[in-house]
Amino acid sequence: MSIDVNKTEVMEDDSNVIYETPLSAISKEFKLETIYGPEGWEDRKVICSDVSRPGLALSGFFDCFDATRLEILGKAEHEYMETFPLDERIRKYEDLFAKDIPAVIITWGLPVLDGLVDAAKKYGIPVFRTVESTTEIHYALISYLNVELAPRITRHGVLVEVYGEGVLILGDSGIGKSETAIELVKRGHRLVADDAVELKRVSAKTIVGSAPEVLRHFTELRGIGIVDVRRTFGIGAVKETEKINMVLKLEHWDKDKFYDRIGLEMQTTNILGIEIATTTIPVSSGRNLAVIIEVAAMNNKQRRLGYNTAEHFTERLTEFMLNGKGMPLF
Repeated sequence: MSIDVNKTEVMEDDSNVIYETPLSAISKEFKLETIYGPEGWEDRKVICSDVSRPGLALSGFFDCFDATRLEILGKAEHEYMETFPLDERIRKYEDLFAKDIPAVIITWGLPVLDGLVDAAKKYGIPVFRTVESTTEIHYALISYLNVELAPRITRHGVLVEVYGEGVLILGDSGIGKSETAIELVKRGHRLVADDAVELKRVSAKTIVGSAPEVLRHFTELRGIGIVDVRRTFGIGAVKETEKINMVLKLEHWDKDKFYDRIGLEMQTTNILGIEIATTTIPVSSGRNLAVIIEVAAMNNKQRRLGYNTAEHFTERLTEFMLNGKGMPLF
């Protein structure tokens, strides 16, 4: 059975924005030893999430060289450069550093070969060292940079984790998003962000949400003011980041509008090029939004795991009617 898909709002980033992260943040995150740091190296920007091992570059081939990448010198590069006399080794290092690469990271805690720092000083290129293996630091850097340099947007809403599902709640100001989030926290779920949600595309299939640092763990309740959720409900009531599994759009109940009562019409929201399952929930007096969101999260998890309640019910209803039992009443 086919499901009608109704695409809703498209959330896109500014394609002209170049995302960057300071070299100091990378050095701190991976506890890198600074072998040489020119003045102002802390503010040097990294704009590429890819990382390279410059084997071909050290041999003199630069036709496909990307100077925006961090360069890693491992055992192979170390052994290769050791085979050259000092003057030729310096020339090879200078050819690499002349491309104005962001930095060089030596792995395995290897000793620094003569000539490397001299060439780095000539062109002002930072040199770091780590005891981690080449493979470990290579993949860890790519994973870290994919998050830090990911396309992003900030949207007004609330992000909560409900039964392991990241639920982004959208709706007009004053409709009850924050109050619903607090009720969910009281029921054992976790708050990720309130009011402003930073959304990042960290892979071809994943959107991750978090709170701006200044707003992290805080929520606002009209009539009460600012509430520190972590201190009020405990550390287990909050979470730093969460993958977006579904979007819930709260809107005031419109008696003249038709609302899908079975769930065959699947809505999606395009966030940074990724389609996220979306459910519109009409809000009216007396509706327990926290319970509704819990059920919506569980239903969405079932759907992601391959079981679609709406399809199953429709097939069962069709079979019921074909057997001459008539139409059941709700």
